[in-house]
Amino acid sequence: MAIVDPRTGQPLTSPDGQDSTAATQAPAEDVIVDVTLDNFQQVVLEGSMQRPVLLQSWADWCEPCKNLKPILEKLAHEYAGAFVLAKLDIEAYPQIASQLGVRSVPDVKLIAQGQLYDQFQGALPEKQVREWLGKYIEAPADAAESPEEMAQAALASGDTQTAQAIYQELIQQYPDYHDYQVDLAGVLVAAGQSQDAKQILDNLPPEHRDSPKARGVRARIEFGEEAPSAAEIEALGEREDSEARFQRALRAVADGDYERGLEGLLALMKADRAYADDAARKTLLRVFDALGAEHPLTVTYRRRLFAMLY
Repeated sequence: MAIVDPRTGQPLTSPDGQDSTAATQAPAEDVIVDVTLDNFQQVVLEGSMQRPVLLQSWADWCEPCKNLKPILEKLAHEYAGAFVLAKLDIEAYPQIASQLGVRSVPDVKLIAQGQLYDQFQGALPEKQVREWLGKYIEAPADAAESPEEMAQAALASGDTQTAQAIYQELIQQYPDYHDYQVDLAGVLVAAGQSQDAKQILDNLPPEHRDSPKARGVRARIEFGEEAPSAAEIEALGEREDSEARFQRALRAVADGDYERGLEGLLALMKADRAYADDAARKTLLRVFDALGAEHPLTVTYRRRLFAMLY
């Protein structure tokens, strides 16, 4: 696995011109190292000439550090030597932290060829850490699923209980990462607990309460209240009249299958613009508003709606 230089997009190479993948065959015990005054030069500066070093600054009193620590260690073992995780206790070695410009912890720096290539502060959730690291180092083919991926897989299989438990755990670990609360609200909607979902959304900070993601969950709640039940949809049978098509589209949106719902509404509008006082077009606009102007489906279907109208 080669680290990518963000300035050129090309893999970095070691001083002798060999790709840094040659260094990935490191013994498992060498992928995580505690940094001291005695080994900083060897582990971080000289070591980064052979393979990337992820330098994690932490402190024992730092609760976010305790959340981030197992994630980084898990990734270090998973990447099997593609990088070294170097851990710096800023209380034991404040002089090193000062020279590195560490002002708060957790602080994570990616160092390669003796240079700082990127960094982040704070305890990011595992999914974000993976995405950040993946910009520079190719993930192993057998990479483990992140908790978010596990929750989404459980939800897709209908196991809302497992998905709910995962998001509740993530909320405990990252109370300030409000996307997890929105995700939990979405799971509750899927589980038929719309009132509990509403309560979560209503208790979000104002700047998150009206986010595109939160609006999408609210839309599912609203459409769920308007849409026919699954039994009523089944009772429609083979009907293809405008009413049946509209009800199926509402149900799809309520279930979070926005693309199918939008497709159905657009087709209904094309076939029967006058249905229920232009209900298909009005509902399309409601879904656009719920998803947000920048959502890919909004962009695509708004363009198609415009082409149909003009």
